[in-house]
Amino acid sequence: MAKEIILSGMRPTGKLHLGHLSVLENWARLQEGNENYYMVADWHTLTTGFNDTSKIRENIRDMVLDYLAAGIDPEHSAIFVQSHVKEHAELNLLMSMITPLSWLERVPTFKDQIAQFGKEGKDISTHGFLGYPLLMACDIMVYRGTAVPVGEDQSAHLEFTRELARRFNHLYETDLFPEPKALFAKIKLLPGTDNRKMSKSYGNDIPLDADDQLIRQRVSTMVTDPARIRKDDPGHPDICTVHTYHTFYNKEEAPDIECRCKEGTIGCVACKKRLAKVLSEFMAPMRDRRNQLAEDPERLKEIIAAGDERARKTAGKTIELVRNAMNV
Repeated sequence: MAKEIILSGMRPTGKLHLGHLSVLENWARLQEGNENYYMVADWHTLTTGFNDTSKIRENIRDMVLDYLAAGIDPEHSAIFVQSHVKEHAELNLLMSMITPLSWLERVPTFKDQIAQFGKEGKDISTHGFLGYPLLMACDIMVYRGTAVPVGEDQSAHLEFTRELARRFNHLYETDLFPEPKALFAKIKLLPGTDNRKMSKSYGNDIPLDADDQLIRQRVSTMVTDPARIRKDDPGHPDICTVHTYHTFYNKEEAPDIECRCKEGTIGCVACKKRLAKVLSEFMAPMRDRRNQLAEDPERLKEIIAAGDERARKTAGKTIELVRNAMNV
């Protein structure tokens, strides 16, 4: 297989949780044999979180720790902070000169999120929010990315990037930018403890650095079959959040637990205790790696600095080529 240039990232809005883990595991799998750039997208956080920036720096540190703990290897991947690589901003500015306004307004998430935040009493009808798909495209293009791991809900953003690459190449009679392909993975959608989407803001998440006590506490609140009143009542595991987690992290025992639940021979409390133990054992090595890294802040700074420098080197070459193509 040909080597791909891969770019992906997440916004630092708080500590990552189990809902993010399958994405990070996919990133880790892609490291071998490819050129990888994994960013902490702090500028993207500002597109909706501009009114409270008090925790961005803390969240950046936490996110890098989570990346490393989940298996992103700084020897194979550049782990960097978006705002530390100013070339993202320069390319965003230059590309804004050729981007039709209608392209930005038709991005599916634009009107949806304007409406959603409006219901919450927050106005995000800003230049930055309107232009975030362009910044996202430039994040990819500044590394001349050829492949992007995405979920299907992000397909429109990637198509925007391809359209922009084609427009630039046509306008300036060049083949500078490739049209990046989507790397779709079967990402496991793990629900929160209340069976809604897992989110820190809902308090239904299990952080990647959760200790045994927090894991037990969060598992104890998980939603189970509401029709099951007594321990020996037959259960319906297909509507039980606890069972969903067993199928993710306790695959060997999950079929037996499912049968016993349907028979009424295992109660919800015992089922939750077993899950908490399994999760604690699964998460312990990752938590230990994270704690060890957190105790060495200088090493963490070195990793970020090295990733920033590697990203700047590649991005700088792209910007030079863009300037030449545009005669600026």
